[in-house]
Amino acid sequence: MKRIIKAPLKIKNMKLLRFGRDFKPDEEVILRDYLAIERTRLANERTLLSYIRSSLYLLLGSIAFFQLKGFPNFKYLAILSLIFSAVFFIIGVYRFTLLKKSLKRLYYISEEKENKNS
Repeated sequence: MKRIIKAPLKIKNMKLLRFGRDFKPDEEVILRDYLAIERTRLANERTLLSYIRSSLYLLLGSIAFFQLKGFPNFKYLAILSLIFSAVFFIIGVYRFTLLKKSLKRLYYISEEKENKNS
């Protein structure tokens, strides 16, 4: 396993934007737990890609609405779609980094306990 350098989480007090829960392991990470962490990491990446895909679809939709010259009321829908595209992208990246940091903390705590027991 590779060694991960500990970095503190800077966004701790923002309860409004906090999506996940922090958890602390009771003991060192065993193989079953390690594999579960890897599945979680892969699911996290898959979710990020889904947010990016949705963001790109909304971006393409807003570009299409801007191209419709015969319907001036669609301009507001295009702007709204563009805003939601940016919001989806920002939320996806934020949730990805939040869970990634949480998983790294899990590794740190387990490594510290493993070093104390050795």
